[in-house]
Amino acid sequence: MKLDIVFEDEYMIACVKPYGVPSQQDKTYGVDMVTLVKEYLYDKASSDKKEGDEQIEEPYVAVINRLDRPVGGIILFAKDENTAAKLSDMVQDSEIEKYYQAVVSGFLGEPEGIYEDWLLHDKKSNVTKVVSKDTKGAKRAILEYEVLDELDTDEGPVSYVLVKLLTGRHHQIRCQMAAHGTPVWGDTKYNPAFNKSGKSGGSGKTMKKEKPGRESEIGLFSTRMQFVHPVTGEEIFLHREPEGKAFDIIDQMDW
Repeated sequence: MKLDIVFEDEYMIACVKPYGVPSQQDKTYGVDMVTLVKEYLYDKASSDKKEGDEQIEEPYVAVINRLDRPVGGIILFAKDENTAAKLSDMVQDSEIEKYYQAVVSGFLGEPEGIYEDWLLHDKKSNVTKVVSKDTKGAKRAILEYEVLDELDTDEGPVSYVLVKLLTGRHHQIRCQMAAHGTPVWGDTKYNPAFNKSGKSGGSGKTMKKEKPGRESEIGLFSTRMQFVHPVTGEEIFLHREPEGKAFDIIDQMDW
């Protein structure tokens, strides 16, 4: 699989993660983004290697913004431990702006707004639920949204939404959108219309554990990242327009 590179310098590399590919190795032991980036960097170093140079070591690659397997879009990696630590601190301090575009089932109540919830990740079922603030282990989650378009389709109403992620919790956008009544299109964990059990994980109901790799593509795409380069001080702007089945539906309906 050839990498679709958005940005690269000596400290970091950003590329587009295809739907269905894990950010890093998981229980399916299939292709993953960390391995693909390592192979790319190794091949690049090998092509630049001159006779008499030292043997090439395995490249260092650390994923900075993990994306769920069924989510596509921009994913950022650090090429060394120092840069990885700096970028990780920036993520913790909300110094990296992360934007997603989403296609969700239903219409949102307001054209723009903020969702602030407390989330609890159930590791056994790998599902995150909205819970009360005083629940043990609950973490505060905040996102901003703006409705870009609303459409009536043969499968019901859908909304095209821009999301700015202010915190980075497990399945945050998927869980919060579902809990507020507009689950992400195609999401078999949180959207009842796409789940055989007919239950939404974001509502706090118990979900049946999904088999690894069952979800291949949902209407969620990491479309933009903005931050100051932790080494050079350069303003970094990464952008890709969303692609995939859900966004094809939006394009077709607009015509």
